[in-house]
Amino acid sequence: MNTGAPESFGLADGEAEARRLDAADPGHRHLFHVPPADGGRHPEAAYLAGNSLGLQPRATRDELAADLAAWSRLGVEGHLEGERPWLPYHELLTAPAARLVGATPAEVVVMNSLTVNLHLLMVSFYRPAGARTRIVIEDSTFPSDSYAVRSQARFHGLDPDTTVVRLRPRAGEDTLRTEDVTAFLAAEGDTVALVLLGGVNYLTGELMDIPAITAAGRAAGAVVGWDLAHAAGNVPLALHDWDVDFAAWCSYKYLNSGPGALAGVFVHERHLGDADLPRFEGWWSTEAATRFEMTPVSRPPATVEAWQISNPPIFAMGPVRTSLELFDAVGMPALRERSLRLTGYLAGLFDEVTANRPLTVVTPREPERRGCQLSVRIGAGSAAELAKRLRHEHGVIADAREPDIIRFAPVPLYSTFHDCWRAAEALAATVAEVNR
Repeated sequence: MNTGAPESFGLADGEAEARRLDAADPGHRHLFHVPPADGGRHPEAAYLAGNSLGLQPRATRDELAADLAAWSRLGVEGHLEGERPWLPYHELLTAPAARLVGATPAEVVVMNSLTVNLHLLMVSFYRPAGARTRIVIEDSTFPSDSYAVRSQARFHGLDPDTTVVRLRPRAGEDTLRTEDVTAFLAAEGDTVALVLLGGVNYLTGELMDIPAITAAGRAAGAVVGWDLAHAAGNVPLALHDWDVDFAAWCSYKYLNSGPGALAGVFVHERHLGDADLPRFEGWWSTEAATRFEMTPVSRPPATVEAWQISNPPIFAMGPVRTSLELFDAVGMPALRERSLRLTGYLAGLFDEVTANRPLTVVTPREPERRGCQLSVRIGAGSAAELAKRLRHEHGVIADAREPDIIRFAPVPLYSTFHDCWRAAEALAATVAEVNR
């Protein structure tokens, strides 16, 4: 696997070099709508915020219109008739979603939103007992995950301040070391009921060693789950082979399924059909073959669909299906290769930009320890204000996380080397050099 950047990079090489790289490595930008640029001389934005909201695939509008047309033409009969009947519609997403995360179709379902799914999964997999009560997260986890695990602790009558363990990097460092996570689990794992970490940390862009940490957590007797909001569609995953207990992810970032899009769930096959696992149930939790017998007692299938509750929103599923078709067509191996080239190129440019400015890249330098996000800490001022200047003065859309982080994500499906060059040039023009 190519793990490096193109051989030549630098701001002085200018647009010509970036354009040459794009001609040799064009990606799939033509399949997406790209917002217009504010400011500058470029018609399209350099969109590097796909880690917050992915761009709209051009195919989405027509596909969604076809689903709306079925409703207008068929009414209630659309549940069983038409090109894509609604009753089994969610099954169209199952196999491609399973391929995306490295799972079997029985282990994956698309439903709900990310935090709702995490709560439904914790109903089953966070079962504190005796001394084994603690939940391990990273200190810089996304706030929603922090809120979720703390509320789970309270729900079980526990003190969240002592139940939730927040793993912090070593002094003077920005990212967790795998050996520190596994050492904690080896030393204190008998008190841990659940490990719930982000596969790619939303703030720093660090790609965690999912198989090593999963193995350490399970060896300690804990359940291991992963929030893959910033990993699904960003890095290759093999959840089944890595022996992950459960995972959840959203579809509006790298999966380009629209704001608030439906999310995904994975439960390892060893848990499927386990009648001892508590679960919340509803209309869609029972087996499809007998659903319309309208019996009062659920008959859950021995698949992850047993965790479903309500019938899925069809018009929200269409964009996810359209996006997953793109990932199937291009393939995660090819996307990962291009991601390494793009992100390596941007990292080289940032080395030049940050050398004499109050800027620090906090994302790991090693390509295998990051996805396609590079997070830059600014030494003074507001990250949000800097992001506004990048957008309105240079047409570069990046993502701010206050107080001091700007996140740049060259998404391999649609970002270009020219986008990366524009981002580095804009950052250099916006942040003044320091006197040395």
